[in-house]
Amino acid sequence: MMSAQDQIRDMVAKNDVVLFMKGTKMMPQCGFSSRVAGVLNYMGIDYLDVNVLADAEIRQGIKDFSDWPTIPQLYVKGEFIGGCDIITEMTLSGELDTLLEDNGVAFDKDAADKIREANA
Repeated sequence: MMSAQDQIRDMVAKNDVVLFMKGTKMMPQCGFSSRVAGVLNYMGIDYLDVNVLADAEIRQGIKDFSDWPTIPQLYVKGEFIGGCDIITEMTLSGELDTLLEDNGVAFDKDAADKIREANA
């Protein structure tokens, strides 16, 4: 059986976008996870959601893997991007659009613009 670190490494390597979160993309179980999943869902991004509440080893393992103490954690093309505050800032500044475009990840640009308009 693979260690939590190996499982995490495998998930991050095999999926363009991975969100380690509390709950699932359809049923988030904390406000911060809900906010990030909501942005990804609204922008139509295809991503793997990993419910850290379902596995204590993954829950601790992702914190060790990224050296980041909180959940949610977003990875794009194997790179740790950040948690809720960072993703929110990147969405509002347009940096997330650029990151996704640079990495060939499909998303709805109109939806991203609508998020920014609603928060202007």
